[in-house]
Amino acid sequence: MDRSRKQQVIEELREKLGRASAAILTDYKGLTVAEITGLRDSLAAEKVDYQVVKNTLMRLACRQTPASVLESSLTGTCAVAIAYDDPSVPAKIIKKFSKSNEKLKLKAAALGNRLIDADQVLALADLPPKEELLAKMLGTLNAVPTGLVTVLSGVPRAFVGVLAAIQRQKEEQAAA
Repeated sequence: MDRSRKQQVIEELREKLGRASAAILTDYKGLTVAEITGLRDSLAAEKVDYQVVKNTLMRLACRQTPASVLESSLTGTCAVAIAYDDPSVPAKIIKKFSKSNEKLKLKAAALGNRLIDADQVLALADLPPKEELLAKMLGTLNAVPTGLVTVLSGVPRAFVGVLAAIQRQKEEQAAA
């Protein structure tokens, strides 16, 4: 690869890493081209980029991006999955793929400016989808005012009940 092509790869990778919500490093050693292509297709279906990259080029591309925390993990054979939306999507796909193919190993990931290890990536994969988490949060936020209204309406309701009981008692006394 000539110098201008390397510079182009670095710039493209830097641009992708700059707008990424997550970048997950994997070790693909031992995988066949067909297996890597299958994984790449699964990730591409969810709008996640997956590319094998030289460590030196990745190191240069990481600089001045949130993925710079990955520099210490760039050893051996590396491929990177770059997610732009929900960071749990590539983690779920990689976890599912690694169950059926044990040669794929998780190394680390950059989640924003934070480095997370392989176990934390697997925990990320176990999270519900972003939409479900937002729905749960919205339900919780909605429950607070509903509960407040219920509590506040209880006082006037009880007061009206007491007034109705007094009215019945007076009507009974008047009838007697």
